[in-house]
Amino acid sequence: MARMHDYYLGGKDNTLIDRACADEVLRRVPLTRETAWANRRFAARAIAFLAGERGIRQFLDVGVGLPSRDNTHEMARRAGPDARVIYADNDPVVLAHARALLARDPRTRAIAGDIRKPGDLLADEQVRDLFDLSQPVAVLLTSLLHHLPDSAEPHQAVAALMAGLPPGSCLVISHARREPSLLPLEFIYERASAPAVPRSPAAIAEFFAGLTLAEPGLVGVRRWRPDELTLPCDPDVPMLGAVGVKT
Repeated sequence: MARMHDYYLGGKDNTLIDRACADEVLRRVPLTRETAWANRRFAARAIAFLAGERGIRQFLDVGVGLPSRDNTHEMARRAGPDARVIYADNDPVVLAHARALLARDPRTRAIAGDIRKPGDLLADEQVRDLFDLSQPVAVLLTSLLHHLPDSAEPHQAVAALMAGLPPGSCLVISHARREPSLLPLEFIYERASAPAVPRSPAAIAEFFAGLTLAEPGLVGVRRWRPDELTLPCDPDVPMLGAVGVKT
């Protein structure tokens, strides 16, 4: 999954099999690459909002994927140079890349972690060492939850993770919106390391239960606080995004 996403973003950390599977996705769902870039830019705007307007200095990025040109710690430190970031993933290849990239950064860590085990994430020794869990934490779950079936109880996992964080903590989610054009993904991703499970807007909104949504709420990722890189003529993509605040 991570290597296919890397290919969509123009990266080189992917195999022939990854590219073949990704090319099949692109043939059947042509907006996939455009969606990947729109999701990436949504994450950048959300991080800038959290570090700038909300003053968040602790970021937990779960299911981060392979490092790219602009990573969470780099984006967060543009607004808050003292930001601390923990990347968590259950893919050994992703962790190896992340640890190599971050080896000399004392305020950034990469840990083995899984959103389906929220208690383990917050109990991790490196999380406890780097973060002050009495202070707000921003949790980033971008382009992740639509790879978890309902049987994995993703809504309960997200709720448990946020329950363990203090008031002022924030939740960032981007999630594929269920629509007919994405039906081929469900069949193609059965051969990948994780399924594709687009959800309805109502089901996506349930991830933010008990949180207050920052304006403009749950919208298409290109419509969430657009900046100068977002053009009115840009096509809509089947991905919704929002930021929730724990009060």
